[in-house]
Amino acid sequence: MAVLAAAQLLDELMGRHRNTNPNEKIKKPNWEDPEYCKYYMVKFCPHDLFVNTRADLGVCPKVHDDEVKDLFEKADTSYKKAQYVEEFLRFCRHMIGDVERKILKGKQRLELMNSKPEGPPMTQAQTEKNQEQVKLLSEKISSLVQEAEEAGTCGNVEQAQGLMKLCDRLKEEKEQLLKQQENSHWSMTAELAAAQEKQMEVCPVCGAFLIVGDAQQRIDDHLSGKQHVGYFKLRQAYEEMNEAREKEQQEKERRRREERDRERTMRGGGLGSDRRDRERMERDREREREKEKDGKDTKSDRDSGRDRERERHRSSRDDKEKNHRHDDRNHDRDKERDKDRDKDRDKDRDKEREKDRDKERDKERDKERDKDRDKERDKDRDKDRDKERERDRDKDRDKEREKDRDKERDRDRDRDRERDRDKERERDRDRRHRKDRRSPHERSRRRSRDRH
Repeated sequence: MAVLAAAQLLDELMGRHRNTNPNEKIKKPNWEDPEYCKYYMVKFCPHDLFVNTRADLGVCPKVHDDEVKDLFEKADTSYKKAQYVEEFLRFCRHMIGDVERKILKGKQRLELMNSKPEGPPMTQAQTEKNQEQVKLLSEKISSLVQEAEEAGTCGNVEQAQGLMKLCDRLKEEKEQLLKQQENSHWSMTAELAAAQEKQMEVCPVCGAFLIVGDAQQRIDDHLSGKQHVGYFKLRQAYEEMNEAREKEQQEKERRRREERDRERTMRGGGLGSDRRDRERMERDREREREKEKDGKDTKSDRDSGRDRERERHRSSRDDKEKNHRHDDRNHDRDKERDKDRDKDRDKDRDKEREKDRDKERDKERDKERDKDRDKERDKDRDKDRDKERERDRDKDRDKEREKDRDKERDRDRDRDRERDRDKERERDRDRRHRKDRRSPHERSRRRSRDRH
């Protein structure tokens, strides 16, 4: 990163072609080259907004060149240029979404901090009563554990299991009492801390925590900070470009509708004029034929011919009016059809947007479900680990008991051996004492018998 920053600094001071030879041909800059930053050409590079802040994106790996930016702005509209703008808007949307999630989390955190604890804190008498109940439960648990051990050693497995279940229930009651005591303690400390601490709020632009009613100097420092200014600039650019884009799309739609209306009016007018010319020619021919036939008639016939001509003229006028009305109706129908088509297109677009929103919601729900599943799995794993630990502890206890029993047996055996030895010693002493009690006359008799 430091090397890239140094290279960019040298490019700004000495130019991009600082390492080229004097005789080497310099390549003209082209905004379509991949080495140039797309975001900088469109508006600005987001990497330059949050330097040395918590939201620092690091140094941009692309080249920022004002000359290339001018070429990009002067270039005609094309698909690639629109794609660059779309990428910039997508990146801005992603960053704004991240900061919006941060703001939401900050507000939730403040709500939790400002929320009151459930129920009032416990009094001194209640805490003493709780402690006494905990002591009684611990004594009962220890006695039940001893009884279960004795029943297990005697071979009453069912009785031992029942005692252990009862012991587990008492342990749960004990844990609930301890939790109540801890919650009351934490609620008291939270109330004291809330009374001492100042109220906070979340900045709606950058998501930083601010003190309500803080000094104006600190508020001005926050508003002029890099992070706040960067997110404000990002939001402003995104909104302006989105508005310009919507206006451009609306202008295109309006032009298309006007062109369609012109084409339809041109088509409708051309057909109507051809039909009217044909009708006029046919009427003129009929008039000439009638004149040839009625040229030799009397004055009354002439009057009748004039009446006929008047009737024909009236009929032609009526036909013209009917044709004009028919054209107006066709034009109105075309307009209604265009309106219906535009409505259908708007409906289809709204449906597509709703589908996209539903997909996003489903994705968010799936993510939440996965998180909940992971939490449940972690809880199950923790429970299994606790059970394994309890089993290991029980095994260790059983081993210790077996060792103690073996030691007791060894001690009993040693005692029995000592007793037997003491008995043997007593017997030997009795024998010697009897020998010592005998009279000298008996001793002489035994000696004489032994001699003979």
